[in-house]
Amino acid sequence: MELYPSCYSEHDLLKAVLVCSPAPLDVPDQQTATDVQWESPFDYKKAEHQHAAMVEAIKDSGAMVIDYSVYIAEQDKPFHDQLINRLFTRDLAGVCGRTVIGGEAATSMRRPEYILSHQLLSQWIPSNQFEMIRDEKWKALEFGDVYVLNRDAVLINVGVRSSMESVEAVREKMFAAGFSEVAAIDLPRRADTMHLDMNANMVGPRHFLAKSYMRFFPVRVLTQAGGAYFMLGDFLHRHGIEPVWTNDIKSTLPDINFLNLNPETILASSKRNKRVLHHHDILKYHNVIEVEVDELEKGGGGIRCMTLPLIRESS
Repeated sequence: MELYPSCYSEHDLLKAVLVCSPAPLDVPDQQTATDVQWESPFDYKKAEHQHAAMVEAIKDSGAMVIDYSVYIAEQDKPFHDQLINRLFTRDLAGVCGRTVIGGEAATSMRRPEYILSHQLLSQWIPSNQFEMIRDEKWKALEFGDVYVLNRDAVLINVGVRSSMESVEAVREKMFAAGFSEVAAIDLPRRADTMHLDMNANMVGPRHFLAKSYMRFFPVRVLTQAGGAYFMLGDFLHRHGIEPVWTNDIKSTLPDINFLNLNPETILASSKRNKRVLHHHDILKYHNVIEVEVDELEKGGGGIRCMTLPLIRESS
């Protein structure tokens, strides 16, 4: 397989995306779920059905869906089939412009997924497009914390699972990819705010939907010339993006962890709170395709967490 990734936003037409089917294991009881940091017991067969339906919905939009579990080497499959978090592909890497940057897991439990997926990506993607950071500052960077806002700006959360040291290590790669600003925000370090995509999401090209508390947080904006601090809302406005602060997010994953299929359409959980978009004069007209993913969400991630866009086609 040969891939030539390209993503300059969160909203352009999705053409290719990386997923991974759930590991064929149940999480049998609440104690086990708690011990592996999942929300509740997990039924693999139900999850398998929901994941297949999610994949079909993405394919119906015209995108190519690559399930990397199909390509795992035979000798690695018995091991890979026991990695229960493997379905959350978003964290593994990120496409910033035409550069793919491999992520670094914050927890040892997830590190094997990164190693195995990076091996495949390095085979499929030209070497001049695939970057693995080799820097003493490099610690953890999970791409659920990274948003490519537009051709100029990238926003990264340096909270529970990603570090400021890693932002410092990766920013030159992002500048080389064509971005002029890399902004870091440090959100509360709690389970319900683990990644940036559990707090906010882009809806199309002009609206940044976010939990209302985020309006009070500054961002550190890094440029090749230096840096400065801005409030998050002011930073977004500088890039032509309207922050939409909301208190209607009652259940984080179904309400905000969705995937932009194109500038007018998102793929979202059927359990979402519809008030989140309906309260806004423009967003209430946005197209929403709904799929059931509640069993999959028991692992602590939603639709965005389970999809890694590789190619988006700019209009």
